[in-house]
Amino acid sequence: MPLVQQKLTAKSSMVGTLEVRRALPQRERRLVGPFCFLDHMGPHTSLGVAGGGVGPHPHIGLATVTYLFDGEILHHDSVGTHQRITPGDVNWMTAGRGIVHSERTPEDRLGQMNTVHGLQIWVALPQSHEEGPPSFQHAPKTSLPQLDEGGLHLRVVLGTWQGAASPITLASPTLYAVAELAPDASLPLPPEVTERAVYVVEGVVELDGGTLHRGELAVLTPGQSGELTAITRAKVAVIGGEPLDGPRFMLWNFVSSRKERLEQAKDDWIHRRFPTIPGDEVERVPFPGEGG
Repeated sequence: MPLVQQKLTAKSSMVGTLEVRRALPQRERRLVGPFCFLDHMGPHTSLGVAGGGVGPHPHIGLATVTYLFDGEILHHDSVGTHQRITPGDVNWMTAGRGIVHSERTPEDRLGQMNTVHGLQIWVALPQSHEEGPPSFQHAPKTSLPQLDEGGLHLRVVLGTWQGAASPITLASPTLYAVAELAPDASLPLPPEVTERAVYVVEGVVELDGGTLHRGELAVLTPGQSGELTAITRAKVAVIGGEPLDGPRFMLWNFVSSRKERLEQAKDDWIHRRFPTIPGDEVERVPFPGEGG
């Protein structure tokens, strides 16, 4: 049986002032394990300005995972978190029944040229956690397990890889690892979780007799082991987990197992019933078509 079950190409989209490549969701594939959204930001270089980035916006029913390769972002949220995100850190924000956050240029970077390059990923929560309390976890780069061998450098962002576990507490079995490979270096792909996918951040790799280029996502066949080999210097992300406990529906920034809950969240945001970010209570990203 082939290792690669499905191959997708990320599509260009705009998020705030950033152009991104969106690998998930697509019509052909909505989920890989609990992963329901994958945006590849940049590399994007611009002059840091006040209000740059993405202003206050809401989420429900999911956890956001921010991982940077370059640049810095300042995260603010309605539970009072004020966290600077730097390359190699993991930031896991649990939305639960509702959270609002912003992702801005740090104040000390205003007026300077800044590069932002990273992955913004959403993980749908199990039904038992969908309406739980919002929270935030931060794990600095130095706290993440690493593997270095034969031109391969791998960091465990979420879950467990070959027995090494990320410090982030998860709501369901989840895997997320980032690997950098020198030319001809290889990355084993054991079936540690049922559903897995490989996303190419940079470079060209060989997998299952074919090639994957930057911006391409390969969904792997459950239970199949394999190996990825770098053709050029490359950077890849491996994501996956166990299938969710039922279908998930998405509306803008909201995820839920119930369609009516999405409509309630939309109404709550339009009528300003979500919590606000301390010190940033006025500005807000409008719901699409809301007009302000």
